[in-house]
Amino acid sequence: MTLLEAYNLPFAISLGALLAIVIMQVIGFGDLFESDVEIDLDADVADGLEASGFVDGIFSVLGIGRVPFLIWLASLLFVFAVVGVVGQAVISSVFGAPLSASLAAILAGAATIPLNGIAILPIERLIPKDETTAVGLQSLVRRDAVIQTGTARAASPARAKVKDVYGHPHFVMVEPHDADVELAEGETVLLVRREGEVFFGVRYESALLKP
Repeated sequence: MTLLEAYNLPFAISLGALLAIVIMQVIGFGDLFESDVEIDLDADVADGLEASGFVDGIFSVLGIGRVPFLIWLASLLFVFAVVGVVGQAVISSVFGAPLSASLAAILAGAATIPLNGIAILPIERLIPKDETTAVGLQSLVRRDAVIQTGTARAASPARAKVKDVYGHPHFVMVEPHDADVELAEGETVLLVRREGEVFFGVRYESALLKP
């Protein structure tokens, strides 16, 4: 039994498509196929399925959305080809002849759908997850800021530099928390609250408290 026999034609085509995907990925054309797949449903039906979590559950079982689409498709083609060729070999050894190409493709396709969901699991673990270091402005409250330009006065904020929890610098506008206080350029202050885009800071009264 060989892959190029007529009864293995669907699986040979599947491996050919997989090879084409690999080649396109290597030469940079694979990105053309990296897009989200949308399924149009009646609005009432879609709302009901979404509320029940049915669609998410089905997609999770099938492995859709757990890895990039191109990887999911490549896995699907590979599993289909392996299931088909191995299945034909087993059937041929038991019954003395393989199934027709069309029937074998239907049976292999039915088995491939759940098996591919299982095959995706180890692939999902190998793919590094995106981590974001974006922070909200509110998270900068209770952090130290250094006045960079000018003097901060009431209703006249000055530009200051503050680092977030990841050590990334942010430049914000700072006013003194107390209206009768001025924060001079170069001073390190503690940001104690925020109103819109403006932060309010207090100076360290004791040198021992300064960072």
